[in-house]
Amino acid sequence: MKSKSNVKGMFRVQLTEDGRLVGDSGWKNNQITNDGFNSYLVNQLGTSLTGSKISHVALGTGGAPASNATTLTGEVVTNGSGSVVRAAVTAATSSSSKTLRNTATFSSANSFITASANISNIGLFGVSGPTTASGTLFAGNTYTSSALATNQNVNITYDIIFS
Repeated sequence: MKSKSNVKGMFRVQLTEDGRLVGDSGWKNNQITNDGFNSYLVNQLGTSLTGSKISHVALGTGGAPASNATTLTGEVVTNGSGSVVRAAVTAATSSSSKTLRNTATFSSANSFITASANISNIGLFGVSGPTTASGTLFAGNTYTSSALATNQNVNITYDIIFS
């Protein structure tokens, strides 16, 4: 008896301003990277349990990551400091579902950007050190570019689905 399993991901990026929705990527499929499969899935299921866990999401100004990518092209940095800006994700699962839902918010109140930017890609990371700049890219993809102003929030929903 054969059993076929698939892993896929979908994400949605929404921009809000003063409580109103001002931008929405709609649901988009992702690309799981080679390191994503190896570090986050294969090693986590192995006997050594040395795998990484998804903990943060990043936004960028580049295109879709290649299958061998470990970073997100054009990852958003805080102007002036040069530090990458990643938001911690909240992960939720259900005993009746085969989906891991990751949610996060980039809040304008935290000044995550200090100048307007055109964002066009997203990625999930597992941070492995004391800074959020560490870790390798699990999955990500591109979407239609959105103009992000400093007074806007970005709400992320990123599902990993096992079927």
